[in-house]
Amino acid sequence: MKMRTNYTNRMKAGHVFKYIPVIMAAFLASCSGEKKEVVTVDEKVKVKVEAVHMQDVEQLYEFAATVTANVSNKIAPQAPARIEKLHVEVGDRVRAGQLLVTMDATTLNQLKIQMENQEIEFNRVDELYKVGGVSKSVWDAQKAQLDISRNTYKNLRENNQLISPVSGVVTARNYDNGDMYNGATPVYVVEQFSPVKLMVNVSESYYTKVAKGMDVDIRLDVYGDELFKGKVFLIYPTIDAATRTFPVEIRIPNNDQRVRPGMFARVVMNFGDIRRVVASDRAVVKQPGSGDRYMYVYRDGRVSYNKVELGRRMGDRYEVISGVEDGDQVVVTGLNRLTDGQEVVVVR
Repeated sequence: MKMRTNYTNRMKAGHVFKYIPVIMAAFLASCSGEKKEVVTVDEKVKVKVEAVHMQDVEQLYEFAATVTANVSNKIAPQAPARIEKLHVEVGDRVRAGQLLVTMDATTLNQLKIQMENQEIEFNRVDELYKVGGVSKSVWDAQKAQLDISRNTYKNLRENNQLISPVSGVVTARNYDNGDMYNGATPVYVVEQFSPVKLMVNVSESYYTKVAKGMDVDIRLDVYGDELFKGKVFLIYPTIDAATRTFPVEIRIPNNDQRVRPGMFARVVMNFGDIRRVVASDRAVVKQPGSGDRYMYVYRDGRVSYNKVELGRRMGDRYEVISGVEDGDQVVVTGLNRLTDGQEVVVVR
């Protein structure tokens, strides 16, 4: 009887041991705080779409440029000499023909005395030549020397009084009174501000669309959104093979001289209208790590990831050069939840 009781007790203990692993696992799971994930079937992403359509789009292109003077004159004598007097200062307005610099006249006076002596000598030889007192070769040699002296004196006299060849503004002065002009830099720089000009490089695809006299809009950073008007003045006749562009010179009348050389300008040229697809900026996706742009196009319950080429931005819309077609439905919400080929549900 005692043996039967022991057997029964061992059987009960065995049943208890059998459930210990299960109990321990449940205990550990509850202590860890882990919850079993509930697997559900993914729902289709809900999106909104808009149709894109063709319309006339102005072909406006912006070019960066720096304003330069219409004319820039470097005022300097032909040969090294001492500066006797400077007559104007940086910022002064000067007129064409105005005296700017007087150079030292010592050399000029010496040359004048030498030339006058040669004129006396030539007159004496000329009288002798007329009566047969000297040969033609002697007369020719004396005449040649006098001509050289006269030309040298005339040139030096012109360089002794430096005048401005244009009406403009003095923008640089590199010497002081009494300095020796060394030929390295000009004494003055005089620039003409009316008009001023800008150079832009235009893509060769627009070569036939640019015409002399064409109006352009110009904004200068220093004046904010104020609009200045200019015209195409010169079109260079060759294309740069490396950049596939051609230079165009634009001029601004600048009668009030508010526009100054060195200012940064943004030039907008209008090449006419063209029919293009226009889409909302909400449909545009930027590819991370690159400059590529994409749109999700909806068709038959799925979206396709289309690379697009964008043109002008017009408020909250983009000109689309390629990648989508007239009438396509493009996704404008939930873009960050989509992948190429994904099924979606369109909501209104």
